Amino acid sequence: MESIVSKVLDKIDIQILDILQKHAHVSNAEIARQVNLSSPAVHTRIKRLESEGYISRQVAILNPEKLGFDLLCFVFISSNIHHAEKLDILEEAFRQMPEVLECHCLTGEYDYLLKVANKDRKDLQNFIRKLNKLGITKIQTSLGLREIKYSTVLPISHDNEETEDDS
Repeated sequence: MESIVSKVLDKIDIQILDILQKHAHVSNAEIARQVNLSSPAVHTRIKRLESEGYISRQVAILNPEKLGFDLLCFVFISSNIHHAEKLDILEEAFRQMPEVLECHCLTGEYDYLLKVANKDRKDLQNFIRKLNKLGITKIQTSLGLREIKYSTVLPISHDNEETEDDS
């Protein structure tokens, strides 16, 4: 079965995206060498991938522990808010909190899951106080003890390999 990505992007686009998501600082010349194209052709493709929204942004991924963020927390939140406008306000509040690295709307027992970076317990306590001011009915916090895997790399090249094997 062919993936949706391979219908929209060709093999070279996928190779370029895979290289960029693993090494965003790599030069167009190096990408061109790896995908067997000219640098201007790679530049054109990258600009197209950006304009079409396949590349959201390129960032440096920082080491939280080196910067003093030793407390990674997962905060499960339940809310009795059901009015769309009030939900929008709540979600915008989450977006504006610098401690919140990720926010996901869930199905099941909890409505939201927040991934939160704090420096210490006092920092976490202050964050929980901010949440309590938003009228949230239930908060459950779990502390991350150690990271087993962390990745920002989507398995697009793996997806493409399976497609080729299925042919």
